[in-house]
Amino acid sequence: MLIKEHKTDAEWQKELTAEQYRVTRQAGTEAPFSGQYYQHKANGQYHCICCDAPLFKSDDKFDAGCGWPSFSSQIEHGVVTHHADYSHGMNRTEVRCQSCEAHLGHVFDDGPAPTGLRYCINSVAIDFHGKE
Repeated sequence: MLIKEHKTDAEWQKELTAEQYRVTRQAGTEAPFSGQYYQHKANGQYHCICCDAPLFKSDDKFDAGCGWPSFSSQIEHGVVTHHADYSHGMNRTEVRCQSCEAHLGHVFDDGPAPTGLRYCINSVAIDFHGKE
C-alpha cells in the first residue's frame, strides 16, 4: 500500500519545474510528440515525478501513435486512480497517481490485448528508472 504524499501548493511549486507543475498539479497536457519518453525504449520502470511511486513498466509500453507515452497496464492495480473528466467538451477518464494525486494523463479503451487499455501519459509527469 502506498503512503499518501501531502504537500502544500507552494511546496509543489518549489519542487517542480513550471511545466511539471502545470501538468501534474493543474491537470495540464504537454504538446504531443514533444515529451522525452514518447519514443523511449529502455528497460525499466516509470515513476511519478512528484512522489517517485512506481507506476508503469517498460514491458507494458507500446507505440500508440498518439504523441504521448502509452502503456497497456499499470505496474500494480491501484497505483493509478481513474476519475471522470468532462473538460474541453469531452468525456474522458483522467488518471492520477494514487499516492500524491498528480495528474498523469488519461486512459482509453483502445489499447492492445490482453487489457484493451491505453494509458496515455504526459512525459513530464513521470521519471524513468532503468534496469541495471
